[in-house]
Amino acid sequence: MTDKQAKILLVDDDPDLVEATSIVLRTKYEVITATEGEEGIRKAREENPDLIILDVIMPVKDGFTAAEQLKKDPQLSEIPIIMLTSYAERKGETNIPASKGMTLEAEDYIEKPVKPDELLKRVEELL
Repeated sequence: MTDKQAKILLVDDDPDLVEATSIVLRTKYEVITATEGEEGIRKAREENPDLIILDVIMPVKDGFTAAEQLKKDPQLSEIPIIMLTSYAERKGETNIPASKGMTLEAEDYIEKPVKPDELLKRVEELL
């Protein structure tokens, strides 16, 4: 008897992080990736993931904006979101206001870099 693997959508513009994080997550889950917020929202609609891991600092559409749109979409609003980001240490490098993160309805917030065991534990808690 095999359990259906949970599907995780990983949205990040850093190809090295996407590859490393995908390797960790694929030990237990199916992983779909997107490289920016707009693509992430589109893939969330197409794939209906069980959980979304979202970076904040990305081109085209930042993670705060993408998370806000995901939570306002009736089809997607129940999907848990983990913000996985280096925003706290890089906020001086971006014009994304910290206040956008304060109103966010994400279920978890993890600073990069994250240890593989910690990431799996936090994902498991939300699934």
